[in-house]
Amino acid sequence: MTAIQFRKLALALPEAVEQSHMGHPDFRVSGKIFASLAADRKSGTVKLTPEQQASYVRTNADTFAPSNGSWGTKGWTKVTLKGADEVTVRQALAAAWRNTAPKKLIKAHETE
Repeated sequence: MTAIQFRKLALALPEAVEQSHMGHPDFRVSGKIFASLAADRKSGTVKLTPEQQASYVRTNADTFAPSNGSWGTKGWTKVTLKGADEVTVRQALAAAWRNTAPKKLIKAHETE
C-alpha cells in the first residue's frame, strides 16, 4: 500500500477531510483526528481502542503496532504501509473513523 492509497481510503469515509498537523497530513471528521500519515509517508496511524489495537496487532503484526509512548497505550496504532493489505487497512480506518465521529453522523451513515 502507498501513502496515496492510504489517503484515498481515509478521505472516502463520510465527511473526512485532510488537514496538516505537526508537518504531516492528518485526516479528520468533525474537526477530530482519526488517522494520519507520517512525514516520510512510509507509515500511518489510526485511532483505535486498546481492544481493537490488540486484535489488529495480534492478527497483522507485520502491519500494525502500538504507537510509541502513551499514545500507543490509548489505542493509537502505527500502520506500516509497505506490504499492508488494503482490505485490512480500510477496516482499521473505518474503525478509527467510528471511534472519532459524532454518534449522530455514525447513525446517519449506518443505513447507507
